[in-house]
Amino acid sequence: MQKFDLPQKDPDRVVLLQITDTHLFADDGGSLLGVATKDSFHAVLDAVEAAARPFEAIVATGDISQDHTEASYQRFCDGIARWPQPCFWLPGNHDYQPSMQSVLPSPQIKSCHQVLAGEHWQVILLDSQVKGVPHGELSDSQLAMLEQALAAHPQRHALVLLHHHPLPAGSTWLDQHQLHNADAFWAVLARHPQAKAVLCGHIHQELDCLYQGVRVMATPSTCIQFQPDSHDFALDNNNPGWRILELLADGQIDTQVYRLTGRQFTPQFDAAGY
Repeated sequence: MQKFDLPQKDPDRVVLLQITDTHLFADDGGSLLGVATKDSFHAVLDAVEAAARPFEAIVATGDISQDHTEASYQRFCDGIARWPQPCFWLPGNHDYQPSMQSVLPSPQIKSCHQVLAGEHWQVILLDSQVKGVPHGELSDSQLAMLEQALAAHPQRHALVLLHHHPLPAGSTWLDQHQLHNADAFWAVLARHPQAKAVLCGHIHQELDCLYQGVRVMATPSTCIQFQPDSHDFALDNNNPGWRILELLADGQIDTQVYRLTGRQFTPQFDAAGY
């Protein structure tokens, strides 16, 4: 298991920036359902930079690329290089892992499974990608790795990251593409009460709820947004967003989703899918 020790500046908290579902292209003008993903990605980065909110690390929860190219992953690397903080990423269903690995080793991006964050937390990164299909599943080796990481540090609160949502989000078309072996995932967490929260991407909308005593959060994409509680595929008119998480020493998480203001990124609302 690959590990990384993340220094803690404040003894009471570790602050993370979550960026997810960037869907970048090699082409400068590449767009997803009418939204130029490079432009929306950089607009989010500019807004984060303007807010000047300190953070210890970036977590990128999948679907970094839309076109599978090495250049699209390099575009992501170049975008976040404005900050010195490390970035931890994992694959989504749209990612092509050989191209994803082409930009590594990188001084900033850390491909690891476990982050020991300060004195009180660990962050565990899981690969829920099933090659060639949109839904997610955790392999036996991924579930074993999760179990091992939790068992190794029972005194540390745990935040678990994966791309796919591990419970229904309330949208029929989207929930068929959730984590398919979620019962096995939740069975592992049930054996380890220090697992406090799960953070994912994939659903292109905000989610924050409690399930079996564990907080489950998802975050808006940096490009298009999916309409919540929709039976059929539907896009939302909310702007791109990101999330800040403060992992507190007592196991609580203070978190807030932010969205771009001013400039509007409007998708093609008549799209039937993507």
